[in-house]
Amino acid sequence: MEKKYTGLLYIVPWLVGLIIFTIYPFIASFILSFTDYKIIYQPQFIGFSNYIKMFHDQLFWTSMFASFKYVVLTVPLKLIFALFIAMVLNFKLKGINFYRTAYYVPSILGGNVAVAVLWRFLFANNGLINQFLGIFGINPVPWFSSEYPALFTISALRIWEFGSAMVIFLAGLKDIPQELYEAAAVDGATPIRSFFKITIPLLTPIIFFNLVMQIIQAFQEFNGPYLITGGGPLYKTYLFPLLIYDNAFKYFNMGYASALSWVLFIIIMIFTALVFRSSRYWVFYSDSDEGEVK
Repeated sequence: MEKKYTGLLYIVPWLVGLIIFTIYPFIASFILSFTDYKIIYQPQFIGFSNYIKMFHDQLFWTSMFASFKYVVLTVPLKLIFALFIAMVLNFKLKGINFYRTAYYVPSILGGNVAVAVLWRFLFANNGLINQFLGIFGINPVPWFSSEYPALFTISALRIWEFGSAMVIFLAGLKDIPQELYEAAAVDGATPIRSFFKITIPLLTPIIFFNLVMQIIQAFQEFNGPYLITGGGPLYKTYLFPLLIYDNAFKYFNMGYASALSWVLFIIIMIFTALVFRSSRYWVFYSDSDEGEVK
């Protein structure tokens, strides 16, 4: 009997952490989303008022559109860049392990506050980026005072953190049999044709996984817009997590912030479900017919 419960004893710390730091906040935020809660007062039940308020809140729509633009810009570029670097690192070159480590480091440091602050200095009016452009006679770019340059600065930081996606792509590339490329070369296929006819189809499960993970992470982006642009200019980079943060910790409107969090959760679930739904048409597994997921 003692050995029967030994395994349960080992997972107790994980279960405690799951209940305290995940399940309890998850349920509590859902309950608080139906209340008017100012922290210093007891929550007052107000029904769906917080959710109705969103449709009349201009910042809600502004932050939602800003998040959509950020996701559409960041996710595809990050996946393309990660795949490109993974293909380069897949070659057998001298010192390749060093380069693999070097390219992975940004994914570890990218979420660091210090890196976000450094990023802000790089794109300042007299920062290193504008100084470099000045060498070619290009006038300083107002990175933080225009919508699309500001959106580019925070997107560039997320794209720079391509290491985790790159490592997964690299593992997928190594699983592709080299015999397929050799046979294609014998048949006269060019490297580009082999890429689109062999590499991409066999990598679609990896692309699918990375796409889902990057969409989830992009919708939850906070450090970049908060520390680099502050949501400006004119709220053009005021992503949805910033709206949640301001309502929760700046205005102490925890009930409304909880409702916003659940809306963000639903948006992520919808996008994830759409990607899963579409996967049957473009994701190909070795044990499936005509790309249909089994």
